[in-house]
Amino acid sequence: MTATVIAPPARPAHRDPQVLRWLGAYTASTTGDMVYHLALSWAAVRSGTPAQAGIVLCLSAVMRALLMLFGGVVADRFGPRRVVISSDAVRCVVVLGVAALLALSTPGLWALAALALVFGAVDALFMPAVGALPPRIAPPAQLGRVQGMRSLSYRTSVLLGAPLGGLAVALGGPAAAFGAAGLLFAFSLPLLLALRLSPLPSGDGRPRGRATALRDLTDGLRYIRRHRVLGPLVIVVALSDLGFVGPLNVGLALLSDQRGWGAAGVGWVLAGFGAGAGAASLVLTVRGRVPRAGRVLSWTIALGAVSIGALAYVPQLPAAVAVSVAIGLLAGLSGALCGALTQTECDPAYLGRVTSVTTFFSLGVAPLSFPLTGAAVGMWGPAPVFTASAVVCALGGLYGLSAQALHRAEMP
Repeated sequence: MTATVIAPPARPAHRDPQVLRWLGAYTASTTGDMVYHLALSWAAVRSGTPAQAGIVLCLSAVMRALLMLFGGVVADRFGPRRVVISSDAVRCVVVLGVAALLALSTPGLWALAALALVFGAVDALFMPAVGALPPRIAPPAQLGRVQGMRSLSYRTSVLLGAPLGGLAVALGGPAAAFGAAGLLFAFSLPLLLALRLSPLPSGDGRPRGRATALRDLTDGLRYIRRHRVLGPLVIVVALSDLGFVGPLNVGLALLSDQRGWGAAGVGWVLAGFGAGAGAASLVLTVRGRVPRAGRVLSWTIALGAVSIGALAYVPQLPAAVAVSVAIGLLAGLSGALCGALTQTECDPAYLGRVTSVTTFFSLGVAPLSFPLTGAAVGMWGPAPVFTASAVVCALGGLYGLSAQALHRAEMP
């Protein structure tokens, strides 16, 4: 009689040294990113006119958007660990070099523009690669918890990065802030080097050595289009981001100015959003799994759209903060579920390319709505613009509910 061997349960992500190393490296790198952007903004404003500073700050975003899709190809071809390590190493060296240059001379805007271009190109490689790492270091049953931990880490970086960067600028100017960012990037490197990745289950989707980057990208797009869950999920992500980022980034400041809440009001509303998103991440970290994930994802996007529209009709600041907490809860949960479903549904050999597509819509296409949102609020006021944005976001949730494969998708 043959005995049945029962596999031991997967180690919880918060106790897995592999996950903790990755999370520590991600936190250090993201905090360094926050410090870097504050240092770049301050240095650009001090070195040129406001228009010139805006151009410098825009260069990173343009470069990132242009190269993001091919960043996924690089991650799948060379492996996400190698790409993340190389990205943080380059950022460390370049940022420390600019810190030294600023400490010894006054190079002007050209050095900052070159830094912005390099940083944008490296970001285009880093973001798809860092999103492709979790399935290679954690079992499928823990990926929901890993996404919750990653969201908590990001919120922590946002809270720490701005004060740390401001303190560094106050003590030693932009050179000190760039130096602090470079040290944070350096701190991530030994943690990343200690990671040990699980091998891919198959090589079917891996980019071939002789294939061109364009052919690899086309294969990835074809894979998304044919996938019963990932295809609809990418459309849901695109619609929800297009409806979400404009009001929360540009529209909120204009709404606060019209209501007389001032800059402090914007801060309170954003703090409410951050608290709600952090709470959602904590819930997913503790639970590790959300039943009926596809259905919950779609409903949270739809309900979040209603909350976004309601924000423009709330006259008092305390009520607006309460609405922003609800937006944060719903957006935080839907964002984490999007990441978890992407990683559990996708063949790991394609994960870099799939992540690059979703990130392209979030950080490449959606920010293009900022000027349009500002102009529309100036012409028609915040209420119609927030309502129209909410409709676009709600279309994403409704489409998710209508796509049967996504509607029925489950986390392991």
